Amino acid sequence: MKQRLLAFIVSVAVTCTATHAFVVPSADSLANEKELREVTVTASAANPTRSATIPTQTMSDSTLQRLSAHSVADALRYFSGLQIKDFGGVGGLKTVNVRALGTNHTGVFYDGVQLGNAQNGQIDLGRFSLDNMEAIKLCNGQRSSLLQTARDYASASAIYMQTRQPLFDKKSRSNLIASMKAGSFDTYNPSLLWEVKLSDAVAAQLSAEYLTTSGRYRFHYAKKNGYDTTEVRHNGDVRALRVETALFGQMQRGEWRAKIYAYDSERGLPGAAVRETPGRFVHQDRQWDTSIFGQGSWRKQFTSRYTLLLNAKVAHDRLHYRSDPRLDASTMYVDNHYRQSEAYASAANLFRMSEIWTISLANDVQFNTLDADLTDFARPTRLTLLTALATSLNLTKFSAQASLLHTFAADHTRHAENSRSESRLTPTVALSWRALADESQKITLRAFHKQIFRLPTFNDLYYTFIGNVSLKPETARQTDIGFGYALHTGGRWLREVHWQCDGYFNRVSNKIVAMPTSNQFRWTMLNYGLCHIWGAETSLRAMWNIGQCHIETHATYTYTRAKDRTDRTSEFYNGQLPYIPWHSGSAIVGATWRNWSANYSFIYTGERYEQSANIAENYTKPWYTSDCSLSYEWQGASAKTRVTAEVNNVFNQQYEVVQCYPMPGTSFRVKVSVIL
Repeated sequence: MKQRLLAFIVSVAVTCTATHAFVVPSADSLANEKELREVTVTASAANPTRSATIPTQTMSDSTLQRLSAHSVADALRYFSGLQIKDFGGVGGLKTVNVRALGTNHTGVFYDGVQLGNAQNGQIDLGRFSLDNMEAIKLCNGQRSSLLQTARDYASASAIYMQTRQPLFDKKSRSNLIASMKAGSFDTYNPSLLWEVKLSDAVAAQLSAEYLTTSGRYRFHYAKKNGYDTTEVRHNGDVRALRVETALFGQMQRGEWRAKIYAYDSERGLPGAAVRETPGRFVHQDRQWDTSIFGQGSWRKQFTSRYTLLLNAKVAHDRLHYRSDPRLDASTMYVDNHYRQSEAYASAANLFRMSEIWTISLANDVQFNTLDADLTDFARPTRLTLLTALATSLNLTKFSAQASLLHTFAADHTRHAENSRSESRLTPTVALSWRALADESQKITLRAFHKQIFRLPTFNDLYYTFIGNVSLKPETARQTDIGFGYALHTGGRWLREVHWQCDGYFNRVSNKIVAMPTSNQFRWTMLNYGLCHIWGAETSLRAMWNIGQCHIETHATYTYTRAKDRTDRTSEFYNGQLPYIPWHSGSAIVGATWRNWSANYSFIYTGERYEQSANIAENYTKPWYTSDCSLSYEWQGASAKTRVTAEVNNVFNQQYEVVQCYPMPGTSFRVKVSVIL
């Protein structure tokens, strides 16, 4: 470990030396420098068909506000190649699975810094609101930009959540947005966003939100060997408070931001709906979550050839889970507390060697700890060092990008014999060719290959009676070939068309799975799986004008063939992986006319199996949902008011995303926002 740490320090020293060499400007450059007036530019997020070497999907704030979505997880369902695992209701756990690689292979970034969960590797996307969200981006492989942290290269795919940045007009030095949402399931959700311009270069922001809901809703299903019945979903109540405060600063050739995020919640876990004896079990499990982190980012372009990006973060999370068999006969007694902490720092350097050639070097260091009041708990700590070297070549029609990531991770536990370390080199290569590029239309062909791995989580390795310290990292190899097409007609009816299509093959080896042992309460983690995943995904977006009405349409389709290639002797060999549908898709139609706006969104998930055994008992029929919303906005003497009415699951579709966790039927919500 000392040798690895020394190598990392040497790498940082080389970075600092290069920084010094590129930062010192010449006398001529100093003489030619002029102070520029502040310029503010606002624009929609760049379309992936225009510039991205690697497939990217983006949803801007205008689209997010029109969707009948409660959280980031709800909005992500409209991206192609992605499945959301939803345990039902407003407060149900929601995790994301991109291209059937698994939740732990997806990095989730919040304002450029990754959200971490060393305990189980899963980020609950249902916690993150859309009220202060500026854009959501899904990148397969990694981002095309070279100025990024080493952590950005360390996932098979990544989701980027970009929160709102303050913008002020010439007459105002503050913005205030107060909103109130109320709807079905006794849901009330007030929120507040306050922005203040402290000086010409510094602005402050405060965002707060409170959510309360009973989580009770009716659902229908057929009893085993019986009749259709109606039940009420209980113990799905949630009380959650989110508070964020941030500072934003501008400086010559650069910018910075600092943020503190706090989240506190108490919720019931409704558990599985038992078909054989509905109503017999009344789940009473409870969970308390507290999460607080502070993070900062600083970026400065020192010269035309060198830019530096610094990021830092400190986080602490507490989880309390309680299950009492006196209240819930289906469980055993559990009353556990978990506490995990994280410290993270990153330095990314961008060297522009010429007009066509760029190099970047990023060094990250991360330290994680986990403690719990479990018997003989290992109390693990993990030190992770990441170094990413990347380069890109951008010619008139051809672009190429390559990166090499070195990861070193060292675990230490209270039992010295269980301590372990891992060291890996993982490359990525991406190519892009602009086959056609003129003022009206663009055609881009692209391909990439990436090797990456994910470390076993603390639960995988050290959880009492379950963990296996001998686990190997789970390795993924991704290959993608695709194209993008953009058409700007400037016509009277059709204004723009953006189409992208990708085919891919993923190979996941040493897949980490849970296997039962002597009884149902003692399982163990094993490297057992091998998966081959073939897929194709496409998305088509168009913008139209019909008189004074502006219409935007967006459609996606995904085909996934995810096969279990673990054991050739198994009767279930080559079966479809659980919860991965062969076919899925979505459609959005949004229209704006004067002060009115309307939106219709549709999601389809095809047939799939709920277990690795592809047999009739595990077969699940397709499901679909339709959501509608209607908004009206008017400008008063001193404030702008916006009222939105939503109907979710218009046709009352009865379905389950996760087996025995029924989703709500038709629901309603009204939102009122006042902008001062």
